[in-house]
Amino acid sequence: MFPAIGLVVLIALVFGGFAFTGGNLAPVLEAMPHEMLIIGGAALGALIIGNSGSELKALAGSLGTVFKGPKYKKKDYLDAIFLTSRLMKMMRTEGPVAVEPHIEDPKGSAIFGEYPKLMKDSTLIHLITDSLRLVVVSSGTLDPHAVEDVIDNAVKTHHHHAIRPAEALQGLSDALPALGIVAAVLGVVKTMGSIDQPPSVLGGMIGSALVGTFLGVLLAYGIVGPFSARAKSAIEEDGAIYHVVKQIIIASLHGHPQPLVIEAARSGIAHHNQPSFSDVFDGLRAAGK
Repeated sequence: MFPAIGLVVLIALVFGGFAFTGGNLAPVLEAMPHEMLIIGGAALGALIIGNSGSELKALAGSLGTVFKGPKYKKKDYLDAIFLTSRLMKMMRTEGPVAVEPHIEDPKGSAIFGEYPKLMKDSTLIHLITDSLRLVVVSSGTLDPHAVEDVIDNAVKTHHHHAIRPAEALQGLSDALPALGIVAAVLGVVKTMGSIDQPPSVLGGMIGSALVGTFLGVLLAYGIVGPFSARAKSAIEEDGAIYHVVKQIIIASLHGHPQPLVIEAARSGIAHHNQPSFSDVFDGLRAAGK
């Protein structure tokens, strides 16, 4: 919602302010389609040159993230804690063999099936299953620090790929002022070809060329740059759920008491999504997990 409101405020105040101070919007609006064709075409071409097909698809998906915001809410963090805690308790009380069917076939697992939203995140599910598989195949003798290193590497690799669309948007934002100058220069070249026209005509043509510079700067710092920051913020916030899973697994493998395991999981969650200690503890106790 806020990005949409911001766009409305941006457009209304920039163009409205120009009109309010006596500016004539007609030449600007007349020149915008032509300048946008050049700037937008150059920007699209640069994106195609600099990114693979999968990266372009992810970039398009990141625009949805800009408007929707982070996908994980407080309930999802609670579910991640409940799911991982349940598996760790099963491993502790029933042994690694009891957990093995669930981590080998999460889609067929009754435990994983209770959390359909989490199941849609293949990275999260693989993080849980792959980490616990290490413990299972080592018969529970694996050093928790070694498991932590593996999890950290997996999370780092995921973050590197997840953040790429936001970085691509930032790269586009950095390039747009220069692309606006390209459009403006072409406009000046066009103007110079009509140098024999009267000043009133030449003035309009030069004004149209300057619209290219205006659009490049406005798109860069008013729209694409903030889009990049918003996408990066949402991606990083959603990444906290992987650290929640990590903390539960590692704290449990260290044999820490449940209150400490819960606090280790809660501590990395942003305050607006952070469940209270009683929410987690009461939920685990009520479910017998």
